[in-house]
Amino acid sequence: MMNSIDFPKRIYLAGDLVFRPNALKIFSRLKAICTEYGLDGVAPFDGQDAVRGLPPGRETIMTIVRADRDLMDRCDAGLFCIDPFRRSADMDPGTAVEIGYMHGLRKKMEGYTVDGRNYPEKVEDYWLKAWRQPLTQRSGAQELASGSQEDPDGMLAHSEGLLQNGMVEGFIEFSGGRVAVHENFETAFRMAAERLAMRLADASDDEKAGQQQTNI
Repeated sequence: MMNSIDFPKRIYLAGDLVFRPNALKIFSRLKAICTEYGLDGVAPFDGQDAVRGLPPGRETIMTIVRADRDLMDRCDAGLFCIDPFRRSADMDPGTAVEIGYMHGLRKKMEGYTVDGRNYPEKVEDYWLKAWRQPLTQRSGAQELASGSQEDPDGMLAHSEGLLQNGMVEGFIEFSGGRVAVHENFETAFRMAAERLAMRLADASDDEKAGQQQTNI
């Protein structure tokens, strides 16, 4: 049973979702799931009134960037999709930046994905599908802590044992969160949302207990 919490807590919903077909419909569904857990989910679109009707271009993009930053400033926590992006091994780079930004704000985060493979596996899958070339063992790999294989360009397939670049998963974990994995997108999101709601509730209870102790 969830502990008491001062709701609603505003939750930034991020990922490559903004680029997907039917993005508004996706966010509508995710917001509904947030509501089930007493959370107020907000999409990047919710802070972008100033860009509606503007033509594509640099100034429009910079307006979006400022709006998204300001929205993160006003949110209490974040739920981040770290699915691979554009058929590559890596997630959407903008979302990775947002994870770093919210970590800097010391806000709670949870992640979720439908792809539970280790990052080097994703890298090799990309190379095999695109170029029909596998990863190879790197010479002297015992001297490296983050990986033991390299791609055909000689780049290290780093972050062994993790789902994405170690900075991504690491920052989520430093905030007290983790990455939920399930082959069904909504189920993965729900797992992350439920855990975040529980963490926020626990933090709220701890804060109230601290205030009561101070007033004694």
